[in-house]
Amino acid sequence: MERAAGRPLLASRRPGIGRTLAEAHARLHALNPEALLRALDDEGRAAGWTFDRDAVGFESHLASLDRRIQAAGLTGLADGMRWLRTRQPAERSARVICHGDFHPQNILAENGRATAVLDWPNTLVAAPEYDVAATRVILTQAPIALVPMPAALRPLLAAARRLLAARYLAVYRKLRPLDRTRMPYFEAAGCMRGLVRAGEARVAEGASPSPLDVSSFGERLAARFGRASGVPVTLPPPRR
Repeated sequence: MERAAGRPLLASRRPGIGRTLAEAHARLHALNPEALLRALDDEGRAAGWTFDRDAVGFESHLASLDRRIQAAGLTGLADGMRWLRTRQPAERSARVICHGDFHPQNILAENGRATAVLDWPNTLVAAPEYDVAATRVILTQAPIALVPMPAALRPLLAAARRLLAARYLAVYRKLRPLDRTRMPYFEAAGCMRGLVRAGEARVAEGASPSPLDVSSFGERLAARFGRASGVPVTLPPPRR
């Protein structure tokens, strides 16, 4: 495929990252998901199989996480997964195309405007709150850096990250409707996706763990899940 113009949004080091991120996300959610579903229907027919539209729905996503937890023996996540399955809110808003991993490093930008969105394996057609919550989890919980940094810089970077997350949410809400009462549930769901990935990496035999998997990111996600749900969850310790 052709290369898109621009650099990752964080690498641009321009002001207004939160606004650019929110505007791009709102543009994505304004697209008609039926066009995507029809395209997947057509691809399936061309390949000789029937595309199951439910496979890109939120319920299917939860079922997949549940299967992965059981397959990997991640017993410390089982109670949290049961909470997600039993507390799933009814759909009250129109479903949208959800990227699932929408953050500044997956957005290319040029001159302050998004030019491309990368990395689509987590795509769902679901409530917009799911996608916005997943972005907030990444912005607020992902490590600022995976290498040591001067202690004096950490509070400044942490404050900058909180401002980025707040700006992103404020701009998005001006552009698109959002039911904030459902955000804690979907933030817990966003945490669970990261927890399952981290847990699988930690128990995989013969695999070299990534810096993210041996960082404190998994424990941060577990703590955030507990605050959102009231259900404690745990991960296996990281392998070194």
